[in-house]
Amino acid sequence: MKKTSIGGQAVIEGVMMKGPEDIAIAVRKPDGEITLKKEKVNANRKKISKIPIIRGMYAFIDSMVIGVKALSYSAEFFEEEEIKEDKKPSKLDEFMERNMIPIAVLLSIAFSVGLFILLPTLAVSFIGNVVRTPILMNLVEGIVRIIIFIAYIAMISKMKDIARVFEYHGAEHKTIFCYENGEELTVENVRKYTRLHPRCGTSFLFIVMIVSILLFSLFKWPNVFVRVITRIALMPIVAGISYEIIKWAGRSDSKLVCIVSAPGMWLQKITTREPDDSQIEVAITALKNVLVEDKDADLW
Repeated sequence: MKKTSIGGQAVIEGVMMKGPEDIAIAVRKPDGEITLKKEKVNANRKKISKIPIIRGMYAFIDSMVIGVKALSYSAEFFEEEEIKEDKKPSKLDEFMERNMIPIAVLLSIAFSVGLFILLPTLAVSFIGNVVRTPILMNLVEGIVRIIIFIAYIAMISKMKDIARVFEYHGAEHKTIFCYENGEELTVENVRKYTRLHPRCGTSFLFIVMIVSILLFSLFKWPNVFVRVITRIALMPIVAGISYEIIKWAGRSDSKLVCIVSAPGMWLQKITTREPDDSQIEVAITALKNVLVEDKDADLW
């Protein structure tokens, strides 16, 4: 099986795929038609992709921005039109529309910091009088963070709309697997592949959790404020190291890789679901539109 750098993301009733040169978003509109949007990959990405650790930091933010754009695009087809003809948009509405992407990214970061950094740190601070060893407190904090993460994923998976997104997530993985195995991209061929992929963003986030435990354990346990600031400051480094691990896992089949990837693969049983044929068709459309003539251009 060829190891490619092609990745993707499930969106509302669709799939985004990112290849070596292009990004394609395919969405199944309410009328059943598949609509497609393509754009070129940022040129800076190709230059930075050769610098270890730094490329992971860049990819972390870049993927977030691309993901928000893809979600916003897919949501446009399903928004209810409630704007009255005689009602002009306010200045606030215009400002929000112009700055929707950066605002959404900042809100996502703020939510993530609050839920996965601030909350675990505050929770563990209460046991400071019982457990005084910094290494042990860091370990407990990491375990609390993982529990919150898994609980959050499990909770949102119960939502009907998220369940649909997870089905498209499965379609994305199965389609990439079919391509990496050199088979023609047809619904019949894609259908037989597993929905669990070692380079999934879910696996990446789980690796981020593990790397953060190891890296944060090198620091003492000061007051909560300093603790949170330190965590935020070190997150780019955590993301960079985690990216190198997921990149290594994506191009190796060793037993060590299987062990490292196992927790993320288990978690994908929640974040992916078996897609139907119509969802696979959408994923195939997106993937076909990021392929290039040079078949080796998308290899790791």
